[in-house]
Amino acid sequence: MTDPSTAAPDTVVLVHGLWMTPRSWEGWVAHYEAKGYTVIAPAYPGFEIEVEALRENPDVIANLTVPETVDHLAGVIETLPAPPIIMGHSFGGTLTQLLLARGLGSAGVVVDSAPTEGVRVTPLSQAKSLFPALKSPANRHKAVAFTPEEFHYAFTNTLSEEDSRAVWERYAIGAPGNWIWAYGLIANFKPGHQETWVDYDQDRAPLLFIGGELDHIMPPSVNRSNAHHYKKSPAVTEYHEFAGRDHWTCAAPGWEEVADYALDWALAHASTAHLSRASS
Repeated sequence: MTDPSTAAPDTVVLVHGLWMTPRSWEGWVAHYEAKGYTVIAPAYPGFEIEVEALRENPDVIANLTVPETVDHLAGVIETLPAPPIIMGHSFGGTLTQLLLARGLGSAGVVVDSAPTEGVRVTPLSQAKSLFPALKSPANRHKAVAFTPEEFHYAFTNTLSEEDSRAVWERYAIGAPGNWIWAYGLIANFKPGHQETWVDYDQDRAPLLFIGGELDHIMPPSVNRSNAHHYKKSPAVTEYHEFAGRDHWTCAAPGWEEVADYALDWALAHASTAHLSRASS
């Protein structure tokens, strides 16, 4: 019988980002399942309902916290028989980094990741993308949704207005305003460690950052800086950039190339030593 602590990972956990639900991964789920992998796309706590229901009940979104979300995702992963590959998009990339920092996963891939604490790069396009949430302090206590026009700039700027509107209608929900305020800005200026802090120097599973050249809300400079923060870690950390891709890279035309690159990298770098430690 194969020892699960040394076998190649056969499970992929996909962590969605803000303004999204697990539905945003539907293409990747089918793509990876067709390759024979078990794929889990867990929702944030309370997000198990459909997009349309979350739009009708935004209090579920507004009241969510980062710690309870990380704990919830960790609980899902800890029930698995062997450490999976963990992939996260946008703020799901932040959550993936936090999960790897807990010793979870055999390899991690973060796509257009939101930064963890200490990454202070804020390009103008990012500030413009986040302005709808940051323009009023009252938004800290609300679920903040993008209008179709705001969504087109922040997420889908390589698509036509018509195609972007279709994406917005199928996938977009509000995001916890407090996350954007407290973890996108204030975390870098408050004393002490905040809830998106990681020990950049620690050992962990291998980690790949994927950036999109034309991403407005999480531009390549943010992802490159985040990856560079891990320079003293003994663990493998790499960065790869796809030309011509925006923040909606997980489903914009040609997303299969990104999905295949992410999976191939994770399989090639999954650490059997880490697997053994995690399962002991």
